[in-house]
Amino acid sequence: MLLDFSKNILTDQIIPNNDFQREVLDFLKEWFSDSTTVWVQTSGSTGMPKKFPIEKSKMLNSARMTCDFLDLKEGDTALLCLPIAYISGKMMVVRSLLRKLKLNVVEPSLIPFKNVVGNFTFAAMTPLQVENSLAHLSRIEKLIIGGVAVSELLKRKIFESLLPLSEEIKVQVFETYGMSETLSHIGLKQIFPIAEDYFSLFQGIDISQDPRGCLRIEAPMLHPDVLQTHDMVEILNSKQFRFLGRLDHVINSGGAKIFPEQLEALVKRKIPQEVVFLGVMDQQLGHKLVAVIEGAESISLKDQLLNFKFKYSFHRPKEIIFISEIPRTPNGKVNRIELLQRITKDLS
Repeated sequence: MLLDFSKNILTDQIIPNNDFQREVLDFLKEWFSDSTTVWVQTSGSTGMPKKFPIEKSKMLNSARMTCDFLDLKEGDTALLCLPIAYISGKMMVVRSLLRKLKLNVVEPSLIPFKNVVGNFTFAAMTPLQVENSLAHLSRIEKLIIGGVAVSELLKRKIFESLLPLSEEIKVQVFETYGMSETLSHIGLKQIFPIAEDYFSLFQGIDISQDPRGCLRIEAPMLHPDVLQTHDMVEILNSKQFRFLGRLDHVINSGGAKIFPEQLEALVKRKIPQEVVFLGVMDQQLGHKLVAVIEGAESISLKDQLLNFKFKYSFHRPKEIIFISEIPRTPNGKVNRIELLQRITKDLS
């Protein structure tokens, strides 16, 4: 389904071909209603999923920030392949409405380009969708990746896929930082053609740190209150920061603070499988570091991880566990709470 917002289209006259197209049209009906808000669902990656209302005016502010940053223009083509229930999918529609883009609506799947033809100016995907679309990335001029952190392994695959074509095509790939409360993302970090270390904030966004080193966000155009996150960061300047890890994911093992996200990013440069580091209760250490690898048990993988050159000796896991499938939230994020419960039960 193509929604060409560069023209005056009557969405109520469009007949959907599947449930997802119907959901998109229902959202447009909600958007054009007299209500000043729309309902958005959270992913549930850091707690129970919930729904809350968001002001349409603030969604337009967020859309404007992204469109300005990426220099999107009227008539540009966009691809929607994310669930419309979440802020990520809704914001793709709002950006298209605001900037009068030609929006191609594709039913969300892990292989978004399976039955899609043509090239696009702009698209948003999850890391898993990108993993399954490496051969098609050259068809997207400006790609943003969100929902979960982009692994070092995937970054390398993106480089390997696009670098041979870099003289023939103009492609930019970005990782996003944001949450439902910030109406999708508040900043981007370029992955290709330049590999950046820090997220760059949009105009109108101010940040600071609390005494714990966690990020605080002031974005009056998006949210009325100062947003206190549990994300530990390093701030380079007023407009750039680097994500270190979630405070509630930090593992205190024998007095040493361990950021599992950093270890995961490090080992995924060498290990193709999903690897998650967790802290399991331990009488001596407080928490002992455990690595969970998705897939069939492998001695070579186990040896590779045990012999990995970590910066500190306490970064080496005390135990390695293999699991057939790591639990995830509906939008693809690792469900650390459920995974820890499973692992704790198995170890008890």
